[in-house]
Formats: sequence, C-alpha cells, structure tokens
Amino acid sequence: MSSLNRLLPSAALAVLLTACGSDGGGTPVVVDGPTPKADCGPGSKPETGMQGRVSREEHDSGRAAEGYTCNTELVGHFGAENPIGTVGGFKVERYTDSSGRDCAYYDTTLLYPTNLVDFEAGVNVMDMSDPTNPVRTARLVTPAMLSPHESLVVSQEGGVLAAVLGNPSFYPGIVDVYDLEPDCRQPQLRSSSLTGVLGHESGISPDGKTFYSASPGTPTLTAVDISNPLLSQRLWTGDYTSHGLSISADGNRAYLAAGNDHGVLILDVSEIQARKPDPQVREIATISWDNQTIPQNAIPFTRDGRPYLLEIDEYSTNGGSVTAHGDTVGAGRIIDISDETNPQIVSNLRLEVHEPENRDLIANDPGAFLPVQGYAGHYCNVPTRVNPDIAACSMIVSGLRIFDIRDPARPREIAYFNAPVNPRLTPVFEASNWAMSSPSFVPERKEIWYTDGYGGFYVVRVTNGVW
Repeated sequence: MSSLNRLLPSAALAVLLTACGSDGGGTPVVVDGPTPKADCGPGSKPETGMQGRVSREEHDSGRAAEGYTCNTELVGHFGAENPIGTVGGFKVERYTDSSGRDCAYYDTTLLYPTNLVDFEAGVNVMDMSDPTNPVRTARLVTPAMLSPHESLVVSQEGGVLAAVLGNPSFYPGIVDVYDLEPDCRQPQLRSSSLTGVLGHESGISPDGKTFYSASPGTPTLTAVDISNPLLSQRLWTGDYTSHGLSISADGNRAYLAAGNDHGVLILDVSEIQARKPDPQVREIATISWDNQTIPQNAIPFTRDGRPYLLEIDEYSTNGGSVTAHGDTVGAGRIIDISDETNPQIVSNLRLEVHEPENRDLIANDPGAFLPVQGYAGHYCNVPTRVNPDIAACSMIVSGLRIFDIRDPARPREIAYFNAPVNPRLTPVFEASNWAMSSPSFVPERKEIWYTDGYGGFYVVRVTNGVW
C-alpha cells in the first residue's frame, strides 16, 4: 500500500479503499482473482513463475529438488527421506504442559495403512524442546489414533488430545481421549469408547469437555462428553452432515463446513454445552458461494473486536464432485459474522494456480492431475483466535502459504515454504509436494509446524520481519 500512498492524493486513496471494502451501502465487495503475491526478501529461493506453481520443467531441471522459500527458512524436520507411502497426514497440534515441556502431535498418513510400508503408524508424539531436532517420544496406536483421518484435535485449556476412528467414507466411531498435562511427551490414555458415529472429521470445545464426531457423507454429527477421564458418553446425535467443524470460545456455537450441503452452517449448540437433558440444536444461518468445492473447515476469530470465520475448501470440481484438476477451485475466504444471521464473505485467499484461466497451462505438472491432490486448498489455521496477524494454509502441491490478515477485507500473501521434492521409490504417484495438514504455531519464535504427505514433519520459521 505504500506505493499507492506515494502515487495517489490522500483523498483519492480514501475513495479507492472505501470502494474496495464495500458498495457504499454496507455490503462487502469482494475482489476477484488471486491474493497479492509475496515480496520475497533476503535468503529466499522464490518461485520462478506463476504463484503456487511447481512446473514439470522445474522437476526435470532439478530446481524443484531445492524447494521454494519466500521469507521462510527450514528449522527442523522429521520423516523418511524417500518414503514409499505417505508419512504425514492432516493435523499438526501443539501443546505445552505445566512444566513448560513443548510437544507436537501429528497423524502419520493420508490414508491408513499407506504409512506402514515406511514403518510409521498412528500418531507421532514429538518433543519440541529443540525445534532444530524434533524427537519422537511415543507413538499412539489405539484404534482412533491408528486411523484418525482428519479428526485429531487438542484442547489447550483442557489438556486433552482426541480423535475418532475414521477414513474418507466411514469407520466405526471409536473415540480415543488422551491426557496431555502430566507430561506432554507421554500422553496417557483416558478412554477408548464407541461413542462417535462413522468418523471422518471432528471438533472440540475449547474447554476440552465436548468432542464432536463428524462425517461429510452421513448425517451423523455426534457430541460426546469427554469430561470424565474414565467414561466418555454420547450426548446427542443430529441429522447434520459436516466436514470439519470449529466451536466458539464459549462452546455455544458450532461452525460446520459442508454442513448439509452448505458452505458453512452455523448452529446454536448452547444446550449441549450446558448439558441440558435432551439438548436441542438450532440452526442460525448458512452461507455458500459460487466457486464452492468441498468446504473443509471454518475457524472463528476476531480482529479488532469484529468476529470472522476463516474458511477453506479442498480439491477441485467441474461443477459437481471432486475431479482430476477441475476448473473450479474453492481455496479460502474470510467471512464476516458480526451479524451471525447474515454472514458475508469479505475476501478470498487464492493463488494464481487456482484461477480458471490458468488451469489448462498447469495441468501436466507433477501432482496436478490426481483428484485428491492437485493445485487446491486443504487446511488453514491461525496462531490465535483473538487478533491474529497471519493465517497459514496448506495448499497441497503449492506447499505452505502464509497470509497477512490484519485487514480481513484485504489479505495479502507474505511468505511460503514448498519443501524440496525428493525422489519417490514407487511409480504409482509422482514425486511432488502433498501439503494437507492444519498447521500449528510458535508465535514467540515465528515458527509454523506442518506436515507433508511425502515429506513428514516440518518446522519452518518466518523471516525478514513479515510476520
């Protein structure tokens, strides 16, 4: 914006900014097209062309093997050098116990049992006292941890880790709950119970007392009371499909991605949170969008006192179900929920590789044409739900992308990390990046932790003062 300040009189600039943010009547005007790309500073190894692209030519020349960095640097790594299957999954969670021990937790596969061929299994527990040398201290291999799919969650307030046994379609809803507080390096199993229904994704109340088992393919959203260390109990099952869901700070709202075929469905779950007998759930609002694919998750946050959702879609379509390198890529967006009965999209988080006019040009790039991979979004997260400065998103073949969201109506990309591409020992899938995980953060060190399906666990630091 500094260049605009130099070129435009202040009055003209004010008019321009107002026009970018609303139509004059309070309705947000969302700018189409990709989010402005990052300006890469010293030490970067930036992309050479289209934002988010890793071309076949750069694979062939060896450039992709060097990786792509923009205002980031690799701090630490854990994973097989040349994996046969997948060795990183969908969630990276962080927890610091009362003794100050810092730990990471991540699922080790995109689809069980493709990690077994690389001698990985379940959820890895990592001692992060030295981020340059992550050390595995345990493997969690109870039923839900062996195949949590996208359901691994941690409650910072409650000191618990939980997941439901899941896969892309269905698995019996066994819910595993672990206690993290005594020593985060050695989680202790609280309970393993058949209290969920057909696991796939999940949500958890911030207080760590209610776990939600969710499935986008079946109307079986289930709330489970996990407050008793020895006895989990089903509280409610409702006629709602849901991919990922997030719960408000007070536990009274659930934000369902792909809820009953909508982009986001907002539910009043206050009676579940209050533990009323026969709790009733009330629908508050829904919102969808024109380029919607499969909504993955929607995270509530506030900026300067105003409430928003950070939502991301996964994969691509051609006007219907997931397809190989479809024309429609949902990517990400920020939704204003200050009037929760009338949510409004205020901005998009997109890359140039997501734009319809570029899809044919990049279709032959490694990884681009696999329906469950490709140039698309998958998960986003924020370091804090109160006044976050950044959002970090795993965008599959494009790696980890980092956006400045201090002005939610005008986000901009500020950094990225697309890991070096190592050779594959199997001809089934080409070597490429496969970044799918929800990342976690260490704000005091400007670190982001995430996993790549082919690369394992990464510790990345944001540099050059852009965060």
